[in-house]
Amino acid sequence: VQLVESGGGLVQAGGSLRLSCTASGTMREINTMAWYRQSPGKQRELIAPITNGDLIDYEDSVKSRFTISRNDVKNVIYVQMSSLKHEDKGVYYCKGLVPCTTWGPGTQVTVAS
Repeated sequence: VQLVESGGGLVQAGGSLRLSCTASGTMREINTMAWYRQSPGKQRELIAPITNGDLIDYEDSVKSRFTISRNDVKNVIYVQMSSLKHEDKGVYYCKGLVPCTTWGPGTQVTVAS
């Protein structure tokens, strides 16, 4: 399964963006998908995993601001991001965790102050 992220861009602080991650194959076979973020100068961090039973565990800094969802018919997972902060800037990646997939190329999110 190959993954491709999209939807990144430049947004003002306080604004919103929705990122998508499209799988080339059947996402239903991947029990757990996840979004990650790599901010400048920092290691890639897990934002939220989502199982195919829609169990989600958000990282503390994005709780109540980000909403992750998946559509196994369209083979897409999404992250709706609102109230964006400067520290949300970075490259966003999706990845299958169970079973493990390779990384997508990522999509850049820039938040202007």
